Amino acid sequence: MQITGAEVMVKCLEEEGVSTIFGYPGGAILPFYDALRGAGIKHILTAHEQGAVHAADGFARASGKIGVCCATSGPGATNLVTGLANAFLDSIPVVAITGQVKSSMIGHDAFQEVDITGITMPITKQNFLVNKPEELAQTMRLAFQIAKSGRPGPVLVDVAHDVQTAMVEYRPAKMGELPTVMPDEKLVEKAIAALNKAERPVMLVGGGVAISGAEYEAVHVCEKMHMPVVSTLMGLGCISAYREQFLGMSG
Repeated sequence: MQITGAEVMVKCLEEEGVSTIFGYPGGAILPFYDALRGAGIKHILTAHEQGAVHAADGFARASGKIGVCCATSGPGATNLVTGLANAFLDSIPVVAITGQVKSSMIGHDAFQEVDITGITMPITKQNFLVNKPEELAQTMRLAFQIAKSGRPGPVLVDVAHDVQTAMVEYRPAKMGELPTVMPDEKLVEKAIAALNKAERPVMLVGGGVAISGAEYEAVHVCEKMHMPVVSTLMGLGCISAYREQFLGMSG
C-alpha cells in the first residue's frame, strides 16, 4: 500500500497505541500535521515547543506510557532541548518528532536548518535523521522501542520534509518486544552476601525502583534487614516517609 511518509509516521504512532501528542506546527512538519488530521490521535497545541516537550514528559510520568511531542525545524526543534535534557536526566520515555529541511538542502545552511541530531546527541538515548523514505517506518518503530527499553529515556526522530511528502510502500508491522535482561544470579548472590556481612547497611532508593515497579520489594528488603533508607529525588514516594526506617532525601 502506497501512502505518504507523513501518513506512515501517523500509522506508526497508531501501532504504538499513542493516544495524545503535544506540539506546535511549522513549515517543515506541516505534512505530518496534514496526515494527523484524519487520525484518532488527540493533538494538544501548546504555546511554545518547550511546553510541548515538558507536557510529553509529564504525560509519560503520569500515565506510564511514552510521551510524544513534535516541532518544526530550526528554532522549533532547538526549543525542545531543555525538556529533552530533563527527560534524559530523569529517565523518562519521550519520543520527539521534528521536521527538517529537504534532504537536498541539508548541510547548505537552508532557511531554518539546524543540526538538531548533533545538538541533542548528549541528551537523548539515541536520535535519528531520516532522509530516505524507505527507512522511515522502521526508524519510527525503533525509536519507541529504544525509548521504553532498559533504562527509559528520550529519543528524537528528525524527518526531512521531502521524506514526509514522498510516496512510500507501507506494511503494517509490530516490532517484537526487546528481550528482557535478567539479572546475573551470581552477582545477586554476591550482593546478598555483602548485605549479610555489612555492619551498618543503608538502602538508597532511586528512580529505578519506581520505573521497575519494585516498591513492594524495596520495602520488604528494608524491613527484613532493618535497614535505614534514604532516597534520591526520583525515588521519593517509593517508600513511605512515615516508616521509621525512612531518613529522607540524601545529599
